[in-house]
Amino acid sequence: MSKLTDYGTLILAYLGGRPGEIHSTAEVAESTGLAATTVSKLLKRLTRAGLVTSARGAQGGYELARPADEISAAEVLDALEGPVALTACSQAEGLCDLEAICLVGDAWQRVNLVIRRALEEISLAQLTASPGSPMAKPDFSAALNARDSAPN
Repeated sequence: MSKLTDYGTLILAYLGGRPGEIHSTAEVAESTGLAATTVSKLLKRLTRAGLVTSARGAQGGYELARPADEISAAEVLDALEGPVALTACSQAEGLCDLEAICLVGDAWQRVNLVIRRALEEISLAQLTASPGSPMAKPDFSAALNARDSAPN
């Protein structure tokens, strides 16, 4: 993950901790300790991805598009990094020149699928839970079952 993804997650956590409130770029920057230009860039990216909504005008600003418990870690990564792909062959649109003779591509695709499903099970609210607070354990059984039932 890049620093921008860390920063974007921090911004989402800030917005998620104040549901129903509209926040200016300057306020988010000051509260998170990030540069206003970085915050502005990330808020635009998060808005395009549908994770944040924006309102123009004197009373305008940004807020989460949905509650933090309805936004998955996978959505956050997709918005800020693009789809998770450990290898070129793990990408939906990616094809490797060695695919026809590759002995490990299927295994990496299965690993990527398990990671993807795990990220889908973890919400922004869980990511931002206070230290020491109980985090619901994600149910990885579907991903593990897919791994176990996949042809070798």
